[in-house]
Amino acid sequence: MNRELVARQIDNIVVSRGGKLVAEIQKHGGRHIVMDVGSKNPLTAPFRALRLRQLFHELKPSIIHARSRVPAWLCVMANRHPRFPFVTSVHASYSVNRYSRVMGAGDRVICVSEVLSSYMQENYQTDPIKITVIQRGVDMRVFDPARIDSEFVSTFKRQYGLAGRKVILSVGRISHLKDFESFIDAIAIIRNSMPEVVGLIVGGITPDKQRYFEELKRRRNQLGLKDHVVFAGSHSQMPEIYHLADVMVNASLKMSNVGRTVAEGLAMNTPVLATTEKGLRNLVHDGSNGFIINTRDPEDLAEKVIRGLALERKGIRETVPEEYTLAHMAEQTLTVYRDLLTA
Repeated sequence: MNRELVARQIDNIVVSRGGKLVAEIQKHGGRHIVMDVGSKNPLTAPFRALRLRQLFHELKPSIIHARSRVPAWLCVMANRHPRFPFVTSVHASYSVNRYSRVMGAGDRVICVSEVLSSYMQENYQTDPIKITVIQRGVDMRVFDPARIDSEFVSTFKRQYGLAGRKVILSVGRISHLKDFESFIDAIAIIRNSMPEVVGLIVGGITPDKQRYFEELKRRRNQLGLKDHVVFAGSHSQMPEIYHLADVMVNASLKMSNVGRTVAEGLAMNTPVLATTEKGLRNLVHDGSNGFIINTRDPEDLAEKVIRGLALERKGIRETVPEEYTLAHMAEQTLTVYRDLLTA
């Protein structure tokens, strides 16, 4: 989004406590300001809100956009006298409480699916007039099979012992929400009839999820899958990793069928298996570009993996709708900004 806004001659400033993407923001012409707007420590919140208020007065932004709950609360506390136009983005069905209610406090509220739009209206009485649904978009220029780094693919396969094997990929930070247990159990089932199968899990591990990660490794080892389930950690060259996979799985317990990894996998012509829930406009269509899988059902997942391996990979990229692309997401977000400024 930073790159897309800057490309449209819009000054874009990101406020966060920093991280590996700061260099990327600056490379594309954005500005990054280091400030801890993520800590949940209530004792330091007033001080951080005061610093943020001073920053707003200095920058005089046209729009303030908060993308998660703690930053949203700090913005509500800081955005006063004068008050700048305020937008929030809802990315998940947060637990229903006062803490989460702040995500409906924007002058405009962006939801990443129709399901979340309904969720905010039903649980927080968010005015539907304020809500706009904008799907998370995949950058089709980056996720393009024609731009694959073949040398990286060969090196990656050698590093993780994937050459000549059927690679079943799952992407995401190590978290209970991703249900990697079902993924591992499904690989155990598939291995019985397809010994060349390997499950590849790509995603980083935060300190608070280290214990869960150890549990997953124990599960893998107890099932005799040490050579059949690989934890590869976090990687930046994701287009290549999607492309080398034979099937991609998103077994997430919440809205996986509109997750960004689903669109990214499809953009790389890789069949995708994903869970779903009532009300979602699914990206995955049975037998066309992948299969819908049941939540927490390793046997169903195993069966669908085998069926997914038989799908024709040609033309899967064309099944990604325009509204799930980065270009569309950027234009729709700008439309929200302009409408708010006009109002």
